[in-house]
Amino acid sequence: MFEWMAWTTPVAVFFISIALMLVGMTVWEIKSPTVMRKGFLPLETTRGDRLFIGLLCAAYVNLAFLGLSGRLAELLGLPEDPSIWFSFVLSMAVLAWVMRKG
Repeated sequence: MFEWMAWTTPVAVFFISIALMLVGMTVWEIKSPTVMRKGFLPLETTRGDRLFIGLLCAAYVNLAFLGLSGRLAELLGLPEDPSIWFSFVLSMAVLAWVMRKG
Protein backbone atom coordinates (compact mmCIF):
# COMPACT_ATOMS: atom_id res chain seq x y z
CA MET A 1 0.00 0.00 0.00
CA PHE A 2 2.76 2.49 0.91
CA GLU A 3 5.44 1.16 -1.43
CA TRP A 4 5.38 4.39 -3.46
CA MET A 5 6.86 6.41 -0.59
CA ALA A 6 10.31 6.12 0.94
CA TRP A 7 9.23 5.32 4.50
CA THR A 8 12.49 5.77 6.29
CA THR A 9 12.55 6.08 10.06
CA PRO A 10 12.94 9.90 10.05
CA VAL A 11 10.00 10.28 7.65
CA ALA A 12 7.82 8.04 9.80
CA VAL A 13 8.82 9.87 12.99
CA PHE A 14 8.06 13.23 11.34
CA PHE A 15 4.54 12.20 10.29
CA ILE A 16 3.82 10.44 13.60
CA SER A 17 4.91 13.62 15.41
CA ILE A 18 2.50 15.69 13.33
CA ALA A 19 -0.35 13.26 14.02
CA LEU A 20 0.38 13.31 17.76
CA MET A 21 0.50 17.12 17.75
CA LEU A 22 -2.90 17.29 16.07
CA VAL A 23 -4.41 14.88 18.59
CA GLY A 24 -2.79 16.73 21.48
CA MET A 25 -4.00 20.11 20.21
CA THR A 26 -7.54 18.75 19.82
CA VAL A 27 -7.58 17.49 23.41
CA TRP A 28 -6.04 20.76 24.65
CA GLU A 29 -8.67 22.79 22.79
CA ILE A 30 -11.48 20.73 24.30
CA LYS A 31 -10.05 21.06 27.82
CA SER A 32 -9.08 24.74 27.55
CA PRO A 33 -10.54 26.83 24.71
CA THR A 34 -8.02 29.09 23.05
CA VAL A 35 -7.73 32.86 23.38
CA MET A 36 -6.58 35.15 20.57
CA ARG A 37 -3.17 36.69 21.30
CA LYS A 38 -0.53 38.77 19.58
CA GLY A 39 3.08 37.59 19.47
CA PHE A 40 5.81 38.31 16.93
CA LEU A 41 3.54 37.23 14.07
CA PRO A 42 1.88 40.22 12.39
CA LEU A 43 -1.64 39.12 13.34
CA GLU A 44 -3.60 37.86 16.33
CA THR A 45 -3.53 34.07 16.38
CA THR A 46 -5.00 31.10 18.19
CA ARG A 47 -3.05 27.99 19.16
CA GLY A 48 -4.36 26.26 16.04
CA ASP A 49 -3.20 29.14 13.83
CA ARG A 50 0.27 29.01 15.37
CA LEU A 51 0.39 25.22 14.94
CA PHE A 52 -0.50 25.54 11.26
CA ILE A 53 2.07 28.29 10.67
CA GLY A 54 4.67 26.35 12.65
CA LEU A 55 4.03 23.16 10.64
CA LEU A 56 4.47 25.11 7.42
CA CYS A 57 7.76 26.50 8.74
CA ALA A 58 8.85 22.98 9.75
CA ALA A 59 8.07 21.68 6.27
CA TYR A 60 10.09 24.49 4.68
CA VAL A 61 13.04 23.81 7.00
CA ASN A 62 13.00 20.14 6.01
CA LEU A 63 12.72 20.92 2.31
CA ALA A 64 15.54 23.44 2.51
CA PHE A 65 17.72 20.92 4.31
CA LEU A 66 17.01 18.27 1.69
CA GLY A 67 17.85 20.70 -1.08
CA LEU A 68 21.04 21.98 0.54
CA SER A 69 22.40 18.86 2.26
CA GLY A 70 24.50 17.79 -0.74
CA ARG A 71 26.07 21.22 -1.00
CA LEU A 72 26.59 21.31 2.76
CA ALA A 73 28.41 17.97 2.61
CA GLU A 74 30.71 19.37 -0.10
CA LEU A 75 31.45 22.56 1.84
CA LEU A 76 32.23 20.71 5.07
CA GLY A 77 34.09 17.89 3.35
CA LEU A 78 31.77 15.20 4.70
CA PRO A 79 31.89 11.73 3.11
CA GLU A 80 28.08 11.65 2.86
CA ASP A 81 25.09 13.98 3.26
CA PRO A 82 24.28 15.02 6.84
CA SER A 83 21.59 13.04 8.62
CA ILE A 84 17.98 14.11 8.15
CA TRP A 85 17.68 14.01 11.94
CA PHE A 86 19.39 17.41 12.07
CA SER A 87 16.59 18.98 10.06
CA PHE A 88 13.98 17.16 12.13
CA VAL A 89 15.39 18.59 15.37
CA LEU A 90 15.73 22.06 13.82
CA SER A 91 12.20 22.00 12.39
CA MET A 92 10.71 20.93 15.74
CA ALA A 93 12.64 23.73 17.44
CA VAL A 94 11.22 26.23 14.93
CA LEU A 95 7.73 24.82 15.51
CA ALA A 96 8.12 25.15 19.29
CA TRP A 97 9.37 28.73 18.89
CA VAL A 98 6.38 29.70 16.73
CA MET A 99 3.96 28.01 19.14
CA ARG A 100 5.49 29.71 22.16
CA LYS A 101 6.34 33.21 20.91
CA GLY A 102 4.24 33.56 17.75
